[in-house]
Amino acid sequence: MKEVSQTEFEVLDVLWQQYPASANDIIERLNQQKEWHEKTVKTLLNRLVKKHAISFEKQQRRYLYTPLIARDEYVESQSQSLVERLFKGKLSPLVAGFAKNKDLDKDDIAELKNIIASWEQENEAENKGN
Repeated sequence: MKEVSQTEFEVLDVLWQQYPASANDIIERLNQQKEWHEKTVKTLLNRLVKKHAISFEKQQRRYLYTPLIARDEYVESQSQSLVERLFKGKLSPLVAGFAKNKDLDKDDIAELKNIIASWEQENEAENKGN
């Protein structure tokens, strides 16, 4: 799937929350956050279809849209892409940047420690098996 713009992502994010959905359903949900024009949303839906991010099915006189990729898969691929592009594949400078700017709270730090501990356990088990 090609990369999606920020506005396309906002449309896709609403669709991930509940689908299939008509354009009107999507517009209504988007308008709960900020005002969106119908024509803009329909253009974005069209772009997402062309990028193979969503599909549609005609049901009577309306189209119902469905995502073709799961949100967590998309987020993971974009996260990896970000780390590759900005940090040459190294995650530590990204985390260090947040730590340096004090953007990490105690919950973030605890979660990072749990992720590292889990990773270490998985790799120890793999290394013992080799």
